[in-house]
Amino acid sequence: MALNHLTLSLQFARDATDHRPTLPRHKVARWIRHALAVDAEITVRIVGSTEGQRLNREFRHKDYATNVLTFDYQQEPTVLADLVLCAPVVEREAREQGKTLEEHYAHLLVHGTLHAQGWDHETSEEDAQEMEAYETAILGELGFDDPY
Repeated sequence: MALNHLTLSLQFARDATDHRPTLPRHKVARWIRHALAVDAEITVRIVGSTEGQRLNREFRHKDYATNVLTFDYQQEPTVLADLVLCAPVVEREAREQGKTLEEHYAHLLVHGTLHAQGWDHETSEEDAQEMEAYETAILGELGFDDPY
């Protein structure tokens, strides 16, 4: 399978640097590339609770930190997007779901990358099932178990 070209910027906020060992650049790039249908320029930013909550409040009008936010600026001919993952939320969810931190990050990066390409699970139950099935297939190719 030919993978698409990815220009990746990987950033860690000061209060999220403890997750850096879990997210080496080569793994993050591999996970994202597997979810891409076209070439992309993506920034991944790992943040703490304060920044995560502020961004979710400003852009989604929801006053809490969420696991992943996708800011998609362009889908064609190249995907341009920012993926913001909130380290404390990802860590808590991984623990609650009995997953490793790596497994949960891989899932959320695939999930966010699909959103950046126009996939949406909030439009209908059918769209949600289709997106979940695609995420499961991609993660399976990467050697991860079904995240659902």
